This record gives sequence, C-alpha cells and structure tokens, in this order.
Amino acid sequence: MKTTFELPDSLFRSAKSAAAQAGISLRELFTQAIAEKLQPKGSANAEKPWMKGFGALGSDEALHKETCRIQSVIDAEFGVVNDEDWK
Repeated sequence: MKTTFELPDSLFRSAKSAAAQAGISLRELFTQAIAEKLQPKGSANAEKPWMKGFGALGSDEALHKETCRIQSVIDAEFGVVNDEDWK
C-alpha cells in the first residue's frame, strides 16, 4: 500500500543515511522499523540478529545473574583509586 506522511528534514536525512549504510532501500528501512515497533514487547529482541548470541547464556535468570556479577566487578574496579588518579 502506498501512503504519504511528513517527516522532519533531519529525521529523513538520518533515515536515508541509515538505509544507505545498511545497503537497503528507504522503503525497506521504514518497513523494518514499523514492523519492529509493532512487535509485542517481549518479542522485539528476538528478531534482531545481533541479539541471537545472547541466547547462549540460557534463561533470563541466568542472564540476570551474569549481568549482576559483571556489574559488581565493574563497580569494584571503579571503586579502586590508583596513585595516578590523584595526579
């Protein structure tokens, strides 16, 4: 179906650039963006190719535990003050 809508110039330029970088038409970019936006909240990440690798960690609970573990390591590291930090 064909339709017409207005976009701010800056958004149009960004979309056109993103489509060119992805090697797809502007029409395909809009189709993908709208389809992604209309997916139910829980399934939005399942369709993103870059998210497929995260399934290797298992359940949501395992992901949550690993995320918490990583965050605690980061927090501990940022809590360390080295001598060169004071210079």
